[in-house]
Amino acid sequence: MITDRTPTPPSCAALPQRRRLLAALIAVPALPAAFPAAAQFRVEVTGVGLTQLPIAIAAFRGDAQAPQKMSAIVQADLERSGQFRAVDAAAVAFDETARPDLALWRQKGADSLVAGSVARLADGRFDVRFRLWDLVKGQDLGGQSFAVGPGDLRLVAHRMADFVYEKLTGERGVFSTRIAYVTKAGPRYSLWVADADGENAQSALSSPEPIISPAWSPSGGQLAYVSFESRKPVVYVHDVASGRRRLIANFRGSNSAPAWAPDGRSLAVTLSRDGGSQLYTIDANGGEPRRLMQSAGIDTEPAFSSDGRSIYFVSDRGGAPQIYKVGTAGGNAERVSFSGSYNISPSVSPDGRWLAYISRVAGAFKLHVMDLSSGAVNAITESTADENPSFAPNSRLIVYATQQQGREALMTSTLDGKIKARLSGQAGDIREPDWGPFQKP
Repeated sequence: MITDRTPTPPSCAALPQRRRLLAALIAVPALPAAFPAAAQFRVEVTGVGLTQLPIAIAAFRGDAQAPQKMSAIVQADLERSGQFRAVDAAAVAFDETARPDLALWRQKGADSLVAGSVARLADGRFDVRFRLWDLVKGQDLGGQSFAVGPGDLRLVAHRMADFVYEKLTGERGVFSTRIAYVTKAGPRYSLWVADADGENAQSALSSPEPIISPAWSPSGGQLAYVSFESRKPVVYVHDVASGRRRLIANFRGSNSAPAWAPDGRSLAVTLSRDGGSQLYTIDANGGEPRRLMQSAGIDTEPAFSSDGRSIYFVSDRGGAPQIYKVGTAGGNAERVSFSGSYNISPSVSPDGRWLAYISRVAGAFKLHVMDLSSGAVNAITESTADENPSFAPNSRLIVYATQQQGREALMTSTLDGKIKARLSGQAGDIREPDWGPFQKP
C-alpha cells in the first residue's frame, strides 16, 4: 500500500536510496560519504554484445601533450554504446591526412579506423582534427576539424564519437548530450549537469534541503525539479545557462514528480492540494493546474508518451503499485504492467517503442524493459537496488541508479542488458539521473 505522506528517511541499509516511490514524496536519505565538488568519473564497460562493429581508434598525434586524451574519450564513448568493439591499435599514431595501410589495419581485425591529431595554437586554443575510414570498402568516410579552448576538448571528443556512431550505424549518437543527477555532500544537496559519460560535472543548484526528481525540458535548456527548501516539496523550473528559476507548483500539500510534455509547453505533476496524491497538468510558466482524473488511490510518477497523447504513471488503485496509462485529456486509465506485483518509475523511450521501469522481484528492485507493441518484458540487470531509469535520446541506452558493493552508482545499459557501463565517482554517491535531449547543432 502506498502511504501518502513524507516519511522519515530510511537508513542507507534499509532501502535503495533514490527510489522516488510514488511521487518523490520521500525525503532524500543521507549518504554514507561526501561527494567532491568536481568529482570525475571513470567508465567501466562490461559485457559482450551479439553484433559489435570492430573499430580501431589510433592514438591521436599530440594526445600526450593535450589536457584531454581525445582518442581515449572517443573509444570509451563508442564502447559504452554497445555497438562497437575496440580493436587494439597498439598506440599507433599516424597522419590522419594520409591514406592508411588498409591491409595492416584489417589484419588487426578492424572494419573501421579513426585517426586524428591535437595541436596547441598560438592563442591557447587547440586544433583538433580526425578522419574515419571504412577499411572493408577502402573508403574515406569524412572527418571534422575544431579550434576550441581547453575547456571544450571533451565536448569535441564526444562530437567526434557522435560523428563516427552516425556514419557507421545510421543513427544519431548521444555522446554530446548531458545528464542531470543529484548528490549529497555533508549537509548540502546539489543538482549537477554533466556530460553523458558523467564527466565534467557542473553544479546547477546547491541547497541544505533535499533536491529530487530532476527532469530535462525537451529543448535541453531547462530542468524541472522538486526542492524542499520551503520545508515541503515544491516544483521549480531552472534555466541551466543563466541559473534563473521560476516557481511552478507551490500549492497546499505536496507538489512533486514533474514530467515535461514533449512540446515543452506544459508539465504533468503530482499534487495533494485536493486530498490524496493525484495527477495534474500545468502550464510550463505556472498557473492553475488541471486535474486529469478522479482516483481513490495515489497516482504519481507521470511520464509522457513520445507522441504526447498519453501519460504513463504509477498508482496503487489496485492495491499495489502498478503502471497505468491515461490520455492527456483525462478519462479512464488503462493498466500497463502485469508482470510482478510491484512496478514503479516508468520511463518511455523517445521512439515510443519501449517502457523501462523498476519491478520488485523476490525483494530485489530490478530494471525491466517492456516492448510496448507486444507487451513482452525482460529483466536486464542482475543488481538488486535499481532505481530511476531514463532513456538516451536515441532510445538505445538507459541510464539508471543502483548499488554496487554497498555504494550507489550510475550505470548505463543497452536495452538487452548485454553491455553495461558503470559511471563511478571517486568518493560519495549519486542519485536521480535523468538523460537530456539531443543538443542543438
